[in-house]
Amino acid sequence: MSQIKADMLTFGYEGSPENVFEDVCFTLDTDWKLGLIGRNGKGKTTLLRLLTGELKGRGVLTKSVPVAYFPYTLTREQMSLTGAEIAEDIRKDCEIWRVICELSELEEDAEILYRPFDTLSWGQRTKLLLAVLFSGENDFLLIDEPTNHLDGAARENVRRYLSEKKGFILVSHDRDLLDACTDHILVLNRSTISVQSGNFSLWQENKERQDRSAEAENEKHRRQITKLQKSAKRTSEWADRNESTKIGFDPVKEHDRCISARSYIGAKTKKLQSRAKNTQKRIEREIERQEGLLQDIEEIKSLKMAPLTHHKETVVDINGLTLRYSDAAAPVCRELRFDIKQGERVALDGANGCGKSTLMGAVLQKAGLAERDDSLVCEGTLQTASGLVISYVPQDTSDLRGSIKEFCMERGLDLSLFCTVLKYLDIGRERLSGDISDFSAGQKKKVLIGASLLTPAHLYIWDEPLNFVDIISRMQIEALINTFRPTMLFAEHDKRFRENIATKTVYMSR
Repeated sequence: MSQIKADMLTFGYEGSPENVFEDVCFTLDTDWKLGLIGRNGKGKTTLLRLLTGELKGRGVLTKSVPVAYFPYTLTREQMSLTGAEIAEDIRKDCEIWRVICELSELEEDAEILYRPFDTLSWGQRTKLLLAVLFSGENDFLLIDEPTNHLDGAARENVRRYLSEKKGFILVSHDRDLLDACTDHILVLNRSTISVQSGNFSLWQENKERQDRSAEAENEKHRRQITKLQKSAKRTSEWADRNESTKIGFDPVKEHDRCISARSYIGAKTKKLQSRAKNTQKRIEREIERQEGLLQDIEEIKSLKMAPLTHHKETVVDINGLTLRYSDAAAPVCRELRFDIKQGERVALDGANGCGKSTLMGAVLQKAGLAERDDSLVCEGTLQTASGLVISYVPQDTSDLRGSIKEFCMERGLDLSLFCTVLKYLDIGRERLSGDISDFSAGQKKKVLIGASLLTPAHLYIWDEPLNFVDIISRMQIEALINTFRPTMLFAEHDKRFRENIATKTVYMSR
Protein backbone atom coordinates (compact mmCIF):
# COMPACT_ATOMS: atom_id res chain seq x y z
CA MET A 1 0.00 0.00 0.00
CA SER A 2 1.38 3.42 -1.03
CA GLN A 3 0.38 6.89 0.01
CA ILE A 4 -0.16 10.29 -1.55
CA LYS A 5 0.66 13.21 0.75
CA ALA A 6 0.12 16.95 0.53
CA ASP A 7 1.92 19.21 2.98
CA MET A 8 1.19 22.96 3.01
CA LEU A 9 0.02 22.75 -0.62
CA THR A 10 -0.88 26.12 -2.12
CA PHE A 11 -2.08 26.84 -5.65
CA GLY A 12 -3.65 29.80 -7.42
CA TYR A 13 -4.23 30.62 -11.09
CA GLU A 14 -2.37 33.57 -12.54
CA GLY A 15 -4.45 36.72 -12.35
CA SER A 16 -6.86 35.27 -9.78
CA PRO A 17 -7.23 37.37 -6.59
CA GLU A 18 -7.52 34.27 -4.40
CA ASN A 19 -5.73 30.92 -4.22
CA VAL A 20 -7.70 27.77 -4.98
CA PHE A 21 -5.81 25.97 -2.17
CA GLU A 22 -4.02 27.57 0.76
CA ASP A 23 -1.61 25.53 2.96
CA VAL A 24 -3.69 22.32 2.75
CA CYS A 25 -2.51 19.00 4.16
CA PHE A 26 -3.89 15.48 3.65
CA THR A 27 -2.78 11.86 3.31
CA LEU A 28 -4.42 9.29 1.00
CA ASP A 29 -3.85 5.54 0.70
CA THR A 30 -3.71 4.37 -2.90
CA ASP A 31 -5.93 1.33 -2.31
CA TRP A 32 -8.84 3.49 -1.16
CA LYS A 33 -12.00 3.99 -3.21
CA LEU A 34 -12.09 7.72 -2.69
CA GLY A 35 -14.95 10.09 -3.53
CA LEU A 36 -13.98 13.74 -4.13
CA ILE A 37 -16.77 16.24 -3.47
CA GLY A 38 -17.14 20.02 -3.20
CA ARG A 39 -19.03 22.96 -4.63
CA ASN A 40 -18.57 23.94 -8.28
CA GLY A 41 -15.42 26.03 -8.62
CA LYS A 42 -13.83 24.77 -5.38
CA GLY A 43 -10.99 23.06 -7.23
CA LYS A 44 -11.85 19.38 -7.74
CA THR A 45 -10.47 19.20 -11.27
CA THR A 46 -7.58 21.50 -10.25
CA LEU A 47 -6.61 19.03 -7.53
CA LEU A 48 -6.63 16.16 -10.03
CA ARG A 49 -4.42 18.17 -12.40
CA LEU A 50 -2.01 18.83 -9.52
CA LEU A 51 -1.87 15.08 -8.88
CA THR A 52 -1.13 14.34 -12.52
CA GLY A 53 1.65 16.95 -12.51
CA GLU A 54 -0.04 19.06 -15.19
CA LEU A 55 -0.16 21.93 -12.68
CA LYS A 56 2.51 22.86 -10.14
CA GLY A 57 1.78 24.39 -6.74
CA ARG A 58 3.82 25.56 -3.78
CA GLY A 59 4.41 23.22 -0.88
CA VAL A 60 4.99 19.47 -1.03
CA LEU A 61 2.91 16.94 -2.97
CA THR A 62 4.42 13.43 -2.95
CA LYS A 63 3.16 10.28 -4.63
CA SER A 64 4.98 6.97 -5.02
CA VAL A 65 2.74 5.57 -7.77
CA PRO A 66 1.97 6.74 -11.32
CA VAL A 67 -1.46 8.24 -11.91
CA ALA A 68 -3.82 8.05 -14.88
CA TYR A 69 -6.65 10.50 -15.60
CA PHE A 70 -10.15 9.99 -17.00
CA PRO A 71 -11.60 11.30 -19.27
CA TYR A 72 -8.83 11.14 -21.83
CA THR A 73 -8.58 14.19 -24.08
CA LEU A 74 -8.89 13.08 -27.69
CA THR A 75 -7.87 15.07 -30.75
CA ARG A 76 -10.11 15.43 -33.77
CA GLU A 77 -7.87 12.97 -35.64
CA GLN A 78 -8.13 10.41 -32.83
CA MET A 79 -11.93 10.65 -32.84
CA SER A 80 -11.96 9.13 -36.32
CA LEU A 81 -9.79 6.16 -35.28
CA THR A 82 -11.13 2.81 -34.09
CA GLY A 83 -11.36 2.09 -30.38
CA ALA A 84 -8.39 -0.30 -30.55
CA GLU A 85 -6.21 2.30 -32.26
CA ILE A 86 -7.16 4.91 -29.68
CA ALA A 87 -6.43 2.50 -26.82
CA GLU A 88 -2.90 1.88 -28.07
CA ASP A 89 -2.43 5.57 -28.81
CA ILE A 90 -3.45 7.02 -25.42
CA ARG A 91 -1.98 4.24 -23.25
CA LYS A 92 1.36 3.02 -24.54
CA ASP A 93 1.44 -0.10 -22.34
CA CYS A 94 -2.13 -1.06 -23.30
CA GLU A 95 -2.81 -4.71 -24.15
CA ILE A 96 -6.02 -5.17 -26.12
CA TRP A 97 -6.90 -8.47 -24.43
CA ARG A 98 -7.02 -6.63 -21.10
CA VAL A 99 -9.33 -4.00 -22.58
CA ILE A 100 -11.61 -6.75 -23.86
CA CYS A 101 -11.74 -8.29 -20.35
CA GLU A 102 -12.69 -4.90 -18.87
CA LEU A 103 -15.36 -4.37 -21.54
CA SER A 104 -16.81 -7.76 -20.60
CA GLU A 105 -17.10 -6.59 -16.98
CA LEU A 106 -18.89 -3.50 -18.27
CA GLU A 107 -21.26 -5.78 -20.22
CA GLU A 108 -20.20 -4.21 -23.52
CA ASP A 109 -19.46 -6.08 -26.73
CA ALA A 110 -15.77 -6.04 -27.74
CA GLU A 111 -16.78 -5.20 -31.33
CA ILE A 112 -16.88 -1.50 -30.39
CA LEU A 113 -13.06 -1.66 -30.38
CA TYR A 114 -13.15 -1.99 -34.16
CA ARG A 115 -15.61 0.80 -34.94
CA PRO A 116 -14.69 4.49 -35.46
CA PHE A 117 -14.85 6.16 -32.06
CA ASP A 118 -17.00 9.07 -33.28
CA THR A 119 -19.75 6.61 -34.33
CA LEU A 120 -20.15 5.30 -30.77
CA SER A 121 -22.83 6.49 -28.35
CA TRP A 122 -21.90 8.46 -25.22
CA GLY A 123 -22.33 5.32 -23.14
CA GLN A 124 -20.14 3.22 -25.42
CA ARG A 125 -17.42 5.89 -25.45
CA THR A 126 -17.40 6.11 -21.66
CA LYS A 127 -17.24 2.33 -21.26
CA LEU A 128 -14.43 2.01 -23.81
CA LEU A 129 -12.30 4.70 -22.14
CA LEU A 130 -12.96 3.24 -18.67
CA ALA A 131 -11.87 -0.15 -19.95
CA VAL A 132 -8.65 1.40 -21.29
CA LEU A 133 -8.12 3.18 -17.97
CA PHE A 134 -8.47 0.02 -15.87
CA SER A 135 -6.47 -2.15 -18.28
CA GLY A 136 -3.18 -0.90 -16.79
CA GLU A 137 -1.47 -2.12 -13.63
CA ASN A 138 -0.39 -0.34 -10.43
CA ASP A 139 -1.72 3.07 -11.48
CA PHE A 140 -3.72 5.26 -9.11
CA LEU A 141 -6.72 6.35 -11.16
CA LEU A 142 -8.30 9.81 -11.23
CA ILE A 143 -11.86 9.57 -12.58
CA ASP A 144 -13.64 12.85 -13.30
CA GLU A 145 -17.43 12.73 -13.81
CA PRO A 146 -17.73 9.35 -15.60
CA THR A 147 -21.56 9.32 -15.77
CA ASN A 148 -22.31 12.70 -17.35
CA HIS A 149 -24.58 12.30 -20.41
CA LEU A 150 -25.22 8.61 -19.57
CA ASP A 151 -28.74 7.24 -19.27
CA GLY A 152 -29.99 5.29 -16.27
CA ALA A 153 -29.03 1.85 -17.55
CA ALA A 154 -25.49 2.94 -18.49
CA ARG A 155 -25.08 4.67 -15.11
CA GLU A 156 -26.10 1.52 -13.30
CA ASN A 157 -23.61 -0.44 -15.38
CA VAL A 158 -20.75 1.95 -14.55
CA ARG A 159 -21.83 2.02 -10.88
CA ARG A 160 -21.66 -1.76 -10.62
CA TYR A 161 -18.31 -1.84 -12.43
CA LEU A 162 -16.62 0.79 -10.25
CA SER A 163 -17.96 -0.76 -7.04
CA GLU A 164 -15.77 -3.80 -7.73
CA LYS A 165 -12.61 -1.75 -8.30
CA LYS A 166 -10.27 0.05 -5.92
CA GLY A 167 -7.36 2.49 -6.01
CA PHE A 168 -9.03 5.59 -7.44
CA ILE A 169 -10.34 9.08 -6.79
CA LEU A 170 -13.87 9.52 -8.16
CA VAL A 171 -15.25 13.01 -8.82
CA SER A 172 -19.01 12.75 -9.15
CA HIS A 173 -22.18 14.64 -8.27
CA ASP A 174 -24.26 11.43 -8.38
CA ARG A 175 -25.11 10.55 -4.77
CA ASP A 176 -26.06 6.97 -5.59
CA LEU A 177 -22.77 6.43 -7.44
CA LEU A 178 -20.72 7.81 -4.52
CA ASP A 179 -22.63 5.67 -2.02
CA ALA A 180 -22.12 2.50 -4.07
CA CYS A 181 -18.48 2.95 -5.09
CA THR A 182 -16.55 4.72 -2.33
CA ASP A 183 -15.15 3.86 1.10
CA HIS A 184 -13.57 7.26 1.85
CA ILE A 185 -14.61 10.84 1.07
CA LEU A 186 -12.18 13.70 0.33
CA VAL A 187 -14.06 16.96 0.86
CA LEU A 188 -13.15 20.40 -0.44
CA ASN A 189 -14.83 22.45 2.29
CA ARG A 190 -15.29 26.20 2.16
CA SER A 191 -11.91 26.81 3.86
CA THR A 192 -10.25 23.43 4.42
CA ILE A 193 -9.75 19.96 2.95
CA SER A 194 -10.74 16.94 5.02
CA VAL A 195 -10.71 13.14 4.59
CA GLN A 196 -13.29 10.85 6.19
CA SER A 197 -13.89 7.10 6.16
CA GLY A 198 -17.21 5.93 4.70
CA ASN A 199 -19.40 6.78 1.70
CA PHE A 200 -21.25 9.98 0.86
CA SER A 201 -24.35 9.34 2.98
CA LEU A 202 -22.22 8.63 6.05
CA TRP A 203 -20.21 11.80 5.40
CA GLN A 204 -23.41 13.83 5.00
CA GLU A 205 -24.83 12.46 8.26
CA ASN A 206 -21.60 13.27 10.14
CA LYS A 207 -21.36 16.70 8.49
CA GLU A 208 -24.87 17.66 9.53
CA ARG A 209 -24.09 16.54 13.10
CA GLN A 210 -20.82 18.51 13.15
CA ASP A 211 -22.53 21.61 11.73
CA ARG A 212 -25.26 21.46 14.38
CA SER A 213 -22.61 21.09 17.10
CA ALA A 214 -20.56 24.00 15.68
CA GLU A 215 -23.64 26.23 15.43
CA ALA A 216 -24.67 25.38 19.02
CA GLU A 217 -21.15 26.09 20.28
CA ASN A 218 -21.10 29.33 18.30
CA GLU A 219 -24.42 30.40 19.80
CA LYS A 220 -23.09 29.69 23.30
CA HIS A 221 -20.03 31.86 22.65
CA ARG A 222 -22.20 34.59 21.14
CA ARG A 223 -24.41 34.70 24.24
CA GLN A 224 -21.33 34.80 26.49
CA ILE A 225 -19.84 37.66 24.44
CA THR A 226 -23.12 39.63 24.68
CA LYS A 227 -23.20 39.10 28.45
CA LEU A 228 -19.56 40.19 28.84
CA GLN A 229 -20.08 43.25 26.63
CA LYS A 230 -22.98 44.40 28.82
CA SER A 231 -20.86 43.82 31.94
CA ALA A 232 -17.90 45.74 30.47
CA LYS A 233 -20.14 48.65 29.46
CA ARG A 234 -21.76 48.78 32.90
CA THR A 235 -18.39 48.67 34.73
CA SER A 236 -16.95 51.36 32.44
CA GLU A 237 -19.94 53.62 33.13
CA TRP A 238 -19.50 53.09 36.88
CA ALA A 239 -15.80 54.01 36.59
CA ASP A 240 -16.57 57.17 34.60
CA ARG A 241 -19.31 58.21 37.02
CA ASN A 242 -17.05 57.58 40.01
CA GLU A 243 -14.15 59.50 38.41
CA SER A 244 -16.38 62.52 37.81
CA THR A 245 -16.90 62.90 41.60
CA LYS A 246 -13.20 63.07 42.40
CA ILE A 247 -12.86 66.87 42.05
CA GLY A 248 -15.28 69.28 43.70
CA PHE A 249 -18.10 68.55 46.12
CA ASP A 250 -20.97 70.31 47.89
CA PRO A 251 -20.09 70.55 51.62
CA VAL A 252 -23.78 70.99 52.54
CA LYS A 253 -25.01 67.89 50.66
CA GLU A 254 -21.82 65.86 51.22
CA HIS A 255 -21.01 66.90 54.79
CA ASP A 256 -19.23 63.60 55.51
CA ARG A 257 -16.69 64.13 52.72
CA CYS A 258 -13.35 65.96 52.77
CA ILE A 259 -10.43 66.69 50.47
CA SER A 260 -8.65 63.49 51.55
CA ALA A 261 -11.47 61.38 49.97
CA ARG A 262 -10.03 62.19 46.57
CA SER A 263 -7.35 59.51 46.74
CA TYR A 264 -9.92 56.91 47.79
CA ILE A 265 -12.16 57.77 44.84
CA GLY A 266 -9.17 57.56 42.47
CA ALA A 267 -8.25 54.09 43.76
CA LYS A 268 -11.84 52.90 43.39
CA THR A 269 -12.00 54.25 39.83
CA LYS A 270 -8.74 52.49 38.95
CA LYS A 271 -10.13 49.21 40.28
CA LEU A 272 -13.30 49.56 38.22
CA GLN A 273 -11.29 50.42 35.08
CA SER A 274 -9.09 47.35 35.65
CA ARG A 275 -12.18 45.19 35.95
CA ALA A 276 -13.56 46.61 32.67
CA LYS A 277 -10.22 45.98 30.96
CA ASN A 278 -10.13 42.35 32.16
CA THR A 279 -13.69 41.84 30.93
CA GLN A 280 -12.68 43.22 27.51
CA LYS A 281 -9.82 40.70 27.38
CA ARG A 282 -12.28 37.90 28.12
CA ILE A 283 -14.46 39.18 25.27
CA GLU A 284 -11.48 39.03 22.90
CA ARG A 285 -10.65 35.48 24.03
CA GLU A 286 -14.27 34.38 23.45
CA ILE A 287 -14.27 35.95 19.96
CA GLU A 288 -10.98 34.17 19.20
CA ARG A 289 -12.49 30.85 20.33
CA GLN A 290 -15.54 31.56 18.17
CA GLU A 291 -13.48 32.19 15.04
CA GLY A 292 -13.24 29.16 12.76
CA LEU A 293 -16.27 27.37 14.22
CA LEU A 294 -18.43 28.13 11.17
CA GLN A 295 -15.74 28.39 8.49
CA ASP A 296 -16.71 25.08 6.81
CA ILE A 297 -20.48 25.19 7.30
CA GLU A 298 -22.29 25.24 3.95
CA GLU A 299 -24.79 28.06 4.29
CA ILE A 300 -27.54 26.79 2.00
CA LYS A 301 -29.70 29.83 1.38
CA SER A 302 -33.30 29.38 0.32
CA LEU A 303 -34.03 30.16 -3.32
CA LYS A 304 -37.36 31.42 -4.61
CA MET A 305 -39.34 31.16 -7.83
CA ALA A 306 -42.65 32.55 -9.05
CA PRO A 307 -44.60 29.98 -11.10
CA LEU A 308 -47.67 31.32 -12.89
CA THR A 309 -51.18 29.87 -12.66
CA HIS A 310 -52.92 29.11 -15.97
CA HIS A 311 -56.67 29.31 -16.38
CA LYS A 312 -56.70 25.72 -17.71
CA GLU A 313 -56.03 22.71 -15.48
CA THR A 314 -54.29 20.72 -18.25
CA VAL A 315 -51.43 22.64 -19.87
CA VAL A 316 -50.10 19.87 -22.18
CA ASP A 317 -52.09 16.97 -23.65
CA ILE A 318 -50.34 14.20 -25.62
CA ASN A 319 -52.31 11.33 -27.15
CA GLY A 320 -50.90 8.70 -29.53
CA LEU A 321 -47.96 10.94 -30.41
CA THR A 322 -45.26 9.58 -32.71
CA LEU A 323 -42.23 11.70 -33.57
CA ARG A 324 -40.01 11.00 -36.56
CA TYR A 325 -37.48 12.86 -38.68
CA SER A 326 -38.33 12.91 -42.35
CA ASP A 327 -34.96 11.47 -43.41
CA ALA A 328 -34.96 8.67 -40.77
CA ALA A 329 -36.20 5.14 -41.36
CA ALA A 330 -37.60 4.67 -37.86
CA PRO A 331 -39.45 7.05 -35.53
CA VAL A 332 -37.67 8.57 -32.56
CA CYS A 333 -40.56 7.63 -30.27
CA ARG A 334 -44.04 6.30 -30.85
CA GLU A 335 -47.55 6.21 -29.35
CA LEU A 336 -46.89 8.49 -26.37
CA ARG A 337 -49.91 9.13 -24.12
CA PHE A 338 -49.85 11.42 -21.11
CA ASP A 339 -50.86 14.90 -19.99
CA ILE A 340 -49.39 17.56 -17.71
CA LYS A 341 -51.72 19.18 -15.21
CA GLN A 342 -50.92 22.26 -13.17
CA GLY A 343 -48.68 21.44 -10.21
CA GLU A 344 -47.44 18.17 -11.73
CA ARG A 345 -43.74 17.53 -12.23
CA VAL A 346 -43.45 15.01 -15.04
CA ALA A 347 -40.14 13.18 -15.44
CA LEU A 348 -39.15 11.66 -18.79
CA ASP A 349 -37.15 8.50 -18.19
CA GLY A 350 -35.40 6.36 -20.78
CA ALA A 351 -32.17 5.47 -22.51
CA ASN A 352 -30.11 7.94 -24.51
CA GLY A 353 -31.66 8.40 -27.94
CA CYS A 354 -35.22 7.53 -26.91
CA GLY A 355 -36.50 10.99 -27.84
CA LYS A 356 -36.72 12.92 -24.57
CA SER A 357 -35.08 16.07 -25.96
CA THR A 358 -37.00 15.71 -29.22
CA LEU A 359 -40.30 15.59 -27.32
CA MET A 360 -39.38 18.71 -25.32
CA GLY A 361 -38.49 20.48 -28.56
CA ALA A 362 -41.84 19.50 -30.05
CA VAL A 363 -43.69 20.98 -27.03
CA LEU A 364 -41.70 24.22 -27.38
CA GLN A 365 -42.51 24.38 -31.10
CA LYS A 366 -46.20 23.75 -30.49
CA ALA A 367 -46.28 26.58 -27.95
CA GLY A 368 -44.58 28.86 -30.51
CA LEU A 369 -41.45 29.27 -28.38
CA ALA A 370 -38.94 27.57 -30.70
CA GLU A 371 -38.18 27.81 -34.40
CA ARG A 372 -40.15 25.29 -36.42
CA ASP A 373 -38.12 22.25 -37.50
CA ASP A 374 -39.68 21.12 -40.79
CA SER A 375 -37.76 17.83 -40.67
CA LEU A 376 -39.61 16.79 -37.48
CA VAL A 377 -42.87 15.02 -38.31
CA CYS A 378 -45.52 14.76 -35.56
CA GLU A 379 -48.26 12.13 -35.86
CA GLY A 380 -51.04 12.00 -33.27
CA THR A 381 -52.11 14.71 -30.85
CA LEU A 382 -49.90 17.28 -29.13
CA GLN A 383 -51.88 20.15 -27.61
CA THR A 384 -50.62 23.01 -25.42
CA ALA A 385 -52.83 25.47 -23.56
CA SER A 386 -53.21 28.85 -25.26
CA GLY A 387 -50.97 31.63 -24.02
CA LEU A 388 -48.68 29.13 -22.27
CA VAL A 389 -45.52 30.74 -20.85
CA ILE A 390 -42.58 28.30 -20.75
CA SER A 391 -39.16 28.61 -19.13
CA TYR A 392 -36.61 26.31 -20.79
CA VAL A 393 -33.23 25.01 -19.61
CA PRO A 394 -31.39 23.23 -22.46
CA GLN A 395 -28.66 20.59 -22.17
CA ASP A 396 -26.11 22.55 -24.17
CA THR A 397 -24.20 25.44 -22.57
CA SER A 398 -21.64 25.94 -25.35
CA ASP A 399 -23.32 29.15 -26.62
CA LEU A 400 -22.99 30.93 -23.27
CA ARG A 401 -20.55 33.83 -23.50
CA GLY A 402 -20.27 37.50 -22.63
CA SER A 403 -20.78 39.22 -19.29
CA ILE A 404 -23.51 38.57 -16.72
CA LYS A 405 -24.84 42.09 -17.48
CA GLU A 406 -25.16 41.28 -21.20
CA PHE A 407 -26.84 37.95 -20.38
CA CYS A 408 -29.42 39.74 -18.20
CA MET A 409 -30.11 42.37 -20.86
CA GLU A 410 -30.67 39.64 -23.46
CA ARG A 411 -33.05 37.71 -21.17
CA GLY A 412 -34.78 40.73 -19.62
CA LEU A 413 -33.60 39.82 -16.12
CA ASP A 414 -32.97 42.14 -13.19
CA LEU A 415 -29.15 42.23 -12.87
CA SER A 416 -29.03 42.73 -9.09
CA LEU A 417 -31.57 39.97 -8.43
CA PHE A 418 -29.86 37.57 -10.84
CA CYS A 419 -26.45 38.12 -9.20
CA THR A 420 -28.06 37.40 -5.83
CA VAL A 421 -29.46 34.09 -7.13
CA LEU A 422 -26.04 33.11 -8.52
CA LYS A 423 -24.38 33.96 -5.18
CA TYR A 424 -27.00 31.79 -3.42
CA LEU A 425 -25.93 29.02 -5.83
CA ASP A 426 -22.34 29.61 -4.64
CA ILE A 427 -20.92 31.43 -7.66
CA GLY A 428 -18.47 33.85 -6.04
CA ARG A 429 -18.50 37.62 -6.49
CA GLU A 430 -15.16 37.51 -8.32
CA ARG A 431 -16.70 35.20 -10.95
CA LEU A 432 -19.65 37.50 -11.63
CA SER A 433 -17.42 40.13 -13.21
CA GLY A 434 -15.85 37.67 -15.67
CA ASP A 435 -16.92 36.23 -19.02
CA ILE A 436 -19.45 33.38 -18.81
CA SER A 437 -17.42 31.38 -21.35
CA ASP A 438 -14.70 31.08 -18.68
CA PHE A 439 -17.10 29.57 -16.12
CA SER A 440 -16.83 25.88 -15.24
CA ALA A 441 -19.40 23.52 -16.80
CA GLY A 442 -21.34 23.39 -13.52
CA GLN A 443 -21.34 27.17 -13.16
CA LYS A 444 -22.69 27.57 -16.70
CA LYS A 445 -25.55 25.23 -15.81
CA LYS A 446 -26.26 27.34 -12.73
CA VAL A 447 -26.49 30.44 -14.94
CA LEU A 448 -29.23 28.76 -17.00
CA ILE A 449 -31.04 27.41 -13.92
CA GLY A 450 -30.83 30.81 -12.20
CA ALA A 451 -32.34 32.50 -15.26
CA SER A 452 -35.17 29.96 -15.29
CA LEU A 453 -35.89 30.47 -11.59
CA LEU A 454 -36.28 34.22 -12.17
CA THR A 455 -38.64 33.70 -15.12
CA PRO A 456 -42.32 33.48 -14.10
CA ALA A 457 -43.83 30.66 -16.19
CA HIS A 458 -46.76 28.27 -16.40
CA LEU A 459 -44.46 25.38 -17.37
CA TYR A 460 -40.76 24.78 -16.71
CA ILE A 461 -39.03 22.48 -19.22
CA TRP A 462 -35.60 21.36 -18.01
CA ASP A 463 -33.48 19.06 -20.18
CA GLU A 464 -30.80 17.37 -18.03
CA PRO A 465 -30.27 20.52 -15.95
CA LEU A 466 -27.93 18.99 -13.38
CA ASN A 467 -25.00 17.79 -15.51
CA PHE A 468 -21.83 19.01 -13.71
CA VAL A 469 -23.85 20.73 -10.92
CA ASP A 470 -22.49 19.96 -7.44
CA ILE A 471 -24.34 17.81 -4.90
CA ILE A 472 -25.11 20.62 -2.43
CA SER A 473 -26.68 22.75 -5.17
CA ARG A 474 -28.72 19.74 -6.34
CA MET A 475 -30.20 19.36 -2.86
CA GLN A 476 -30.79 23.13 -2.76
CA ILE A 477 -32.73 22.98 -6.06
CA GLU A 478 -34.68 19.91 -4.86
CA ALA A 479 -35.82 21.82 -1.76
CA LEU A 480 -36.82 24.80 -3.92
CA ILE A 481 -38.96 22.74 -6.28
CA ASN A 482 -40.65 20.81 -3.47
CA THR A 483 -41.46 24.13 -1.75
CA PHE A 484 -42.89 26.08 -4.70
CA ARG A 485 -44.27 23.07 -6.66
CA PRO A 486 -44.01 24.48 -10.20
CA THR A 487 -45.46 22.63 -13.17
CA MET A 488 -42.54 20.87 -14.86
CA LEU A 489 -41.55 18.59 -17.71
CA PHE A 490 -37.98 17.44 -17.21
CA ALA A 491 -35.39 14.79 -18.03
CA GLU A 492 -32.65 14.05 -15.53
CA HIS A 493 -30.46 10.95 -15.13
CA ASP A 494 -29.79 11.65 -11.43
CA LYS A 495 -32.11 8.97 -10.07
CA ARG A 496 -32.30 10.40 -6.55
CA PHE A 497 -33.18 13.89 -7.80
CA ARG A 498 -35.81 12.47 -10.14
CA GLU A 499 -37.42 10.39 -7.40
CA ASN A 500 -37.40 13.30 -4.95
CA ILE A 501 -39.27 15.81 -7.12
CA ALA A 502 -41.28 13.93 -9.78
CA THR A 503 -45.02 13.46 -9.26
CA LYS A 504 -45.31 11.35 -12.42
CA THR A 505 -42.81 9.47 -14.61
CA VAL A 506 -43.21 8.78 -18.33
CA TYR A 507 -41.05 5.85 -19.49
CA MET A 508 -39.80 6.16 -23.06
CA SER A 509 -38.00 3.58 -25.21
CA ARG A 510 -36.32 3.67 -28.58
